[in-house]
Amino acid sequence: MQCLSFNFNSSALSFPTSPQSQCQTETHPDGLNSHPPPHSQGNSTDGTPRSSTTQLSPSFNLSHEYTRALQTNSYNEIRSRIEDHVHVAIDTEGTEDSHQLYLSQVLQPDRESVHQALRHTNPKATLTRLVSTYFDHSEDISTLCLRLYRCISCARKLYAPITELLQVFPNDLNSINQSQCDWAFDTFLQFDSLENPFPSRDSHNFKEMRRSFSQLKEQLDQRLHKSRSRGRILHRATTRSAICLIGTVVGVAVTAVVISTHALAAIVGLFATPLCPIYVPSHVQKKHIARAAQLDAAVSGTFFHIKDLDTIVCLVEWLHESIERDKELIRFGLERGREIYPIHEVVKQLNNNHSKIFDQLQELEEHICLCFNAVNKSRAKLLEQIQPTDS
Repeated sequence: MQCLSFNFNSSALSFPTSPQSQCQTETHPDGLNSHPPPHSQGNSTDGTPRSSTTQLSPSFNLSHEYTRALQTNSYNEIRSRIEDHVHVAIDTEGTEDSHQLYLSQVLQPDRESVHQALRHTNPKATLTRLVSTYFDHSEDISTLCLRLYRCISCARKLYAPITELLQVFPNDLNSINQSQCDWAFDTFLQFDSLENPFPSRDSHNFKEMRRSFSQLKEQLDQRLHKSRSRGRILHRATTRSAICLIGTVVGVAVTAVVISTHALAAIVGLFATPLCPIYVPSHVQKKHIARAAQLDAAVSGTFFHIKDLDTIVCLVEWLHESIERDKELIRFGLERGREIYPIHEVVKQLNNNHSKIFDQLQELEEHICLCFNAVNKSRAKLLEQIQPTDS
């Protein structure tokens, strides 16, 4: 059985003992995140997304919210589905067709549902292109999450012999016999022969995905700015038309009392023509609101996916470097043969960091599932907003 490996070169970087000091946890659409995107604070009266700055409530407890997010039904469902298909994927030779099958069973709405919805839109419209790009990128980050989830399984298998060794290897130097040293040495050889399952932070996958999401966010922000400007114009035009109509009716009523019936038509024309030159059809307003809703959903999803990606990359980076340091430590022991003292020192150093590695594997596993859950919710929200409108 072969575990998936990205086969990237490691980078010589220094990292803290735990990634929490660098990884900033952002909230997902299911209620964990505390920092919403700047353009997702609901719609204004003109139907465009409203921008505002949100401050954390003094009573907000990030740890409590994180724990609560891990207990939701949607999280447990997505985790169960990922585990089922990832375990199958690890034990079988992966092909593109099998990968798409696994992805379609975890990613919802799937690619086919998205394609069917986009068939009813204008393929040349800018909004359609941006929405389609969002769906592509959200599928890409889901694919990355599946691969990293497999890396977690491979890392646990990599450390399984080390874990068994640490549980029974004597702490007292004088209690170690040669048989135990031979066992430790053979375990070190096995660990050293296997590749680091995690890619480095500088891998092409991470850089390219971050760049793609950043470009999409910039394009969505520009489009959103234009949409908000157009929305304000439509709102002012609609408001003025309504005020003008009321004024015209009142003016005509008052004038009709004092002017003869023969002059009434001229008065109506006098009031209506110069004072009410603008009329915005209702279907134009509805189209604008529908487009604004699509933009808002795409902007919100992109924002959270970028934050999720940053958090996941930070955790992967820490794990990659920790495994590399353990490999260097084990090579140090292997170079000194089967002597008791160097093997005892290597085992002691491995034991110091062992529990932290498994804690971070669990945290990465949780963040991947949260990210997947957020992707599915964002895709579903955007798909609901898609209507056959031009851009």
